[in-house]
Amino acid sequence: MSQSVDAQSIDQLGEKYQLLRNEISKVIVGQDSVVEELIISIFSNGHCLLVGVPGLAKTLLVNTLSKALGLSFNRIQFTPDLMPSDIIGTEILDANKQFKFVKGPLFANIILADEINRTPPKTQSALLEAMQEKSVTMAGKSYELGKPFFVLATQNPIEQEGTYPLPEAQLDRFMFQIQVEYPSFDEEVEIVKNTTSNRKVELNQVISSKEILDIQGLIRRMPIADNVLKYAVRLASSTRPGMPNSPEMVNKYITWGAGPRASQYLVLGAKTYAAIKGKYSPDIEDVQEVALSILRHRVLRNYKAEAEGYSLEAILKSLY
Repeated sequence: MSQSVDAQSIDQLGEKYQLLRNEISKVIVGQDSVVEELIISIFSNGHCLLVGVPGLAKTLLVNTLSKALGLSFNRIQFTPDLMPSDIIGTEILDANKQFKFVKGPLFANIILADEINRTPPKTQSALLEAMQEKSVTMAGKSYELGKPFFVLATQNPIEQEGTYPLPEAQLDRFMFQIQVEYPSFDEEVEIVKNTTSNRKVELNQVISSKEILDIQGLIRRMPIADNVLKYAVRLASSTRPGMPNSPEMVNKYITWGAGPRASQYLVLGAKTYAAIKGKYSPDIEDVQEVALSILRHRVLRNYKAEAEGYSLEAILKSLY
C-alpha cells in the first residue's frame, strides 16, 4: 500500500520543531546536536540514552524538554539499593483488606532515569518491559503506561567508579546513545553567567501530547524509497562480523554488530530527520546523519581495535 504525507503536515511539523528548539534554548546553552537528536527520538517514539560526565546539564535538558512538551514527568535517581518495585509500584492491603496496586514513578509520559548505570542489572532489567511493551506487570496483572511514553536515561562513563554496564538487551531498546560533550569556552561563560544570577525563565508548552502522537503517526506514514530503505538495512548488517558481505575492517575489529532493531531505527530516524528539515521523503544522507548515535551502542569493538587505536566512531564512519 502506497504511503504519502501532505506538504502542509510536514511544514507544520517543521514549525513545531523550531518552536520547541527555541523554547529549550531559553534554558539550555549550546548542545545543538544533542537537542536535535533528543527531539528526533521523541518524534520517532524512541527512547534515548545520554552519556557524559556529571555537570553537563543532562538532567536539566530532559526536565526542560518535558515542560516545553507539557508532559507528565518523573525523575528516578538510580542508586545501588534501588529495587524493581521502587520504579514499577507495589501492591498493598487497603482498608477493606483488598490488595491495591500503588503505581510507581514509571507511570508518567517522560521518565528521566538518572544515572541509570549506578543501579544493579536486576533493576535495570525492570525497565525492559516498560520500554518495549509500554506496560508493566505486577502480580500477574498488566498495567498500561500512558501515551506517549519515553525513557530518557543519563549514564556516566563506564570507567567511573560504582557503575554497572547496561545489559545488551536493554541498550538495544534505546534508539539513540547521545554523547554529551563539554561546552565551548563562550558557551561556558554564558552558562556560568545565567546560573550565578537571579535570572528566571518561564517556559511555555509548545506541543501537546496529542500533537506528539500525531507527529509519530505522520513519521510512520512518510514514504521512503526502496534504495534508501535497503541502504539503511545494508548499513546495519555491514556491522556484523562473519557475514558473507562483512567488510574486512568489521571482521578484523568488531566482536558483534547491530541487530534488526538498528535497521528499523535507521529508517525511522532518517524519516524524522528529513521531516524536521522540510523534506517529504528521506534520502541516504538523512540515514547517515542519524547513523552514528543509533549504531554506537549496538556495536562492540574488540581488543585488537583498541590496541591499534581504532575508535568505534572511525570504524562505523568507514561503513557509510
